[in-house]
Amino acid sequence: MVSAGIVLMSAAKELFAIDRDGGMAIALPEPQHGLGMPVEQALRSRRSVRGFTGEPLSLAQVSQLLWAAQGITSLRGFRTAPSAGALYPLEVYLVAGDVSGLPQGVYVYDPRVHALGRVAGGDRRRQLSDAALAQDWTATSAAVIVLAAVPRRTTRKYGNRGHRYVLLEAGHAAQNVYLQATSLGLGTTAVGAFRDARIQAALEMPLDHKPLYLLPVGKTR
Repeated sequence: MVSAGIVLMSAAKELFAIDRDGGMAIALPEPQHGLGMPVEQALRSRRSVRGFTGEPLSLAQVSQLLWAAQGITSLRGFRTAPSAGALYPLEVYLVAGDVSGLPQGVYVYDPRVHALGRVAGGDRRRQLSDAALAQDWTATSAAVIVLAAVPRRTTRKYGNRGHRYVLLEAGHAAQNVYLQATSLGLGTTAVGAFRDARIQAALEMPLDHKPLYLLPVGKTR
């Protein structure tokens, strides 16, 4: 378990407050391996889904989705998605609206310990939907995974080309979430049209965390 306060985040060795409310980090269930559908079936079945049943997600499902996005898969710290120079510029936020056993609020995922740090309380899904040009399935999903990036983690090594690498990495992570959701019988649709400043405000992001993707997730109709 990670103690409250400041923790060391990612290979970039940057400090980030994993729990700004002063509480303990929330340990997630261990991700499971080999229990879902074969990757070929997930690829064949993957579709963009905008209609949800309204049922809650389980914490185990959320754990699996976050691990798919940025989970650690080796003793050397490598993750589920490739990263230029293994610099890992992505930060994964969870906006929990209807997740069993998890209060509504904004959380940040720490892949090093597979845990969530609480950023803020309250249901922020409608705020995200409004910021995303009224794409309503964002508000009716059970939760929204938000991929953000700290570009300087990559650009300080690769210069301007690093911005391209960051966007490529976000695409890798988003596809992982799509395939994991499909294997769990869930659905998502990537949202890229939104007002950045309003997303940052709704999630109380640090200014250097740039939102790239919204991935509303829920049980499919």
